[in-house]
Amino acid sequence: MKKDLHPSNYRLVVFEDLNNSTRFLTRSTILAEETVKLNGQEYPLVKVHISSASHPFFTGEERIVDVEGRVDKFKARFAAGQAAKDKRAASAKKHAQRAAKKSAKTEEKQANH
Repeated sequence: MKKDLHPSNYRLVVFEDLNNSTRFLTRSTILAEETVKLNGQEYPLVKVHISSASHPFFTGEERIVDVEGRVDKFKARFAAGQAAKDKRAASAKKHAQRAAKKSAKTEEKQANH
Protein backbone atom coordinates (compact mmCIF):
# COMPACT_ATOMS: atom_id res chain seq x y z
CA MET A 1 0.00 0.00 0.00
CA LYS A 2 1.19 3.54 -0.73
CA LYS A 3 2.57 5.56 2.15
CA ASP A 4 0.80 8.75 3.25
CA LEU A 5 -2.26 7.88 1.17
CA HIS A 6 -4.79 8.66 3.90
CA PRO A 7 -5.01 12.03 5.68
CA SER A 8 -3.52 12.25 9.13
CA ASN A 9 -5.55 15.19 10.45
CA TYR A 10 -8.59 13.29 11.74
CA ARG A 11 -10.26 14.86 14.78
CA LEU A 12 -13.62 14.73 16.54
CA VAL A 13 -16.27 16.84 14.78
CA VAL A 14 -19.98 17.42 15.48
CA PHE A 15 -22.36 17.19 12.50
CA GLU A 16 -25.76 18.84 13.03
CA ASP A 17 -28.79 17.93 10.90
CA LEU A 18 -30.69 21.17 10.13
CA ASN A 19 -34.00 19.32 9.65
CA ASN A 20 -34.37 17.97 13.16
CA SER A 21 -31.36 19.37 15.08
CA THR A 22 -29.87 15.91 15.61
CA ARG A 23 -26.14 15.99 16.38
CA PHE A 24 -23.54 13.32 15.66
CA LEU A 25 -20.05 13.22 17.13
CA THR A 26 -17.63 11.48 14.78
CA ARG A 27 -14.10 11.71 13.43
CA SER A 28 -13.50 13.73 10.27
CA THR A 29 -10.99 15.86 8.40
CA ILE A 30 -13.58 18.47 7.33
CA LEU A 31 -12.81 22.11 8.05
CA ALA A 32 -15.38 24.00 10.12
CA GLU A 33 -15.66 27.66 11.08
CA GLU A 34 -18.22 27.21 13.87
CA THR A 35 -17.78 25.38 17.17
CA VAL A 36 -20.18 23.87 19.66
CA LYS A 37 -19.95 22.62 23.24
CA LEU A 38 -20.97 18.99 23.66
CA ASN A 39 -20.51 17.01 26.87
CA GLY A 40 -18.43 19.83 28.35
CA GLN A 41 -15.94 19.96 25.46
CA GLU A 42 -15.77 22.24 22.43
CA TYR A 43 -15.80 20.65 18.97
CA PRO A 44 -15.90 21.98 15.38
CA LEU A 45 -19.51 22.14 14.11
CA VAL A 46 -20.58 21.23 10.57
CA LYS A 47 -24.23 21.85 9.62
CA VAL A 48 -25.77 19.52 7.04
CA HIS A 49 -29.17 19.71 5.35
CA ILE A 50 -29.91 16.00 5.56
CA SER A 51 -28.47 13.03 7.42
CA SER A 52 -29.49 9.51 8.33
CA ALA A 53 -31.64 11.02 11.10
CA SER A 54 -33.89 12.85 8.61
CA HIS A 55 -33.48 11.03 5.28
CA PRO A 56 -36.70 9.17 4.30
CA PHE A 57 -34.77 6.01 3.39
CA PHE A 58 -33.43 5.65 6.94
CA THR A 59 -36.47 6.96 8.81
CA GLY A 60 -39.07 5.02 6.82
CA GLU A 61 -41.13 8.19 6.37
CA GLU A 62 -42.18 9.37 2.95
CA ARG A 63 -42.02 13.13 3.06
CA ILE A 64 -40.55 15.82 0.91
CA VAL A 65 -37.50 17.46 2.42
CA ASP A 66 -37.29 20.90 0.87
CA VAL A 67 -34.68 22.76 2.87
CA GLU A 68 -33.45 24.93 0.03
CA GLY A 69 -36.89 25.94 -1.26
CA ARG A 70 -36.69 24.09 -4.58
CA VAL A 71 -40.46 23.66 -4.76
CA ASP A 72 -41.05 27.34 -3.98
CA LYS A 73 -38.50 28.36 -6.61
CA PHE A 74 -40.20 26.16 -9.18
CA LYS A 75 -43.64 27.59 -8.35
CA ALA A 76 -42.28 31.15 -8.63
CA ARG A 77 -40.67 30.40 -12.02
CA PHE A 78 -43.87 28.77 -13.23
CA ALA A 79 -45.98 31.76 -12.12
CA ALA A 80 -43.57 34.20 -13.79
CA GLY A 81 -43.66 32.17 -17.00
CA GLN A 82 -47.45 32.09 -16.95
CA ALA A 83 -47.59 35.86 -16.38
CA ALA A 84 -45.21 36.46 -19.30
CA LYS A 85 -47.31 34.15 -21.50
CA ASP A 86 -50.50 36.03 -20.55
CA LYS A 87 -48.80 39.37 -21.25
CA ARG A 88 -47.68 38.17 -24.70
CA ALA A 89 -51.20 36.91 -25.46
CA ALA A 90 -52.75 40.26 -24.42
CA SER A 91 -50.21 42.14 -26.55
CA ALA A 92 -50.93 39.93 -29.57
CA LYS A 93 -54.67 40.43 -29.10
CA LYS A 94 -54.25 44.19 -28.87
CA HIS A 95 -52.05 44.17 -31.99
CA ALA A 96 -54.63 42.10 -33.89
CA GLN A 97 -57.41 44.51 -32.88
CA ARG A 98 -55.37 47.50 -34.07
CA ALA A 99 -54.62 45.76 -37.37
CA ALA A 100 -58.32 44.93 -37.82
CA LYS A 101 -59.33 48.57 -37.16
CA LYS A 102 -56.68 49.81 -39.56
CA SER A 103 -57.79 47.45 -42.33
CA ALA A 104 -61.45 48.41 -41.70
CA LYS A 105 -60.57 52.11 -42.08
CA THR A 106 -58.64 51.36 -45.26
CA GLU A 107 -61.57 49.44 -46.73
CA GLU A 108 -63.96 52.25 -45.75
CA LYS A 109 -61.76 54.85 -47.46
CA GLN A 110 -61.56 52.73 -50.63
CA ALA A 111 -65.33 52.23 -50.66
CA ASN A 112 -65.96 56.00 -50.37
CA HIS A 113 -63.66 56.85 -53.29
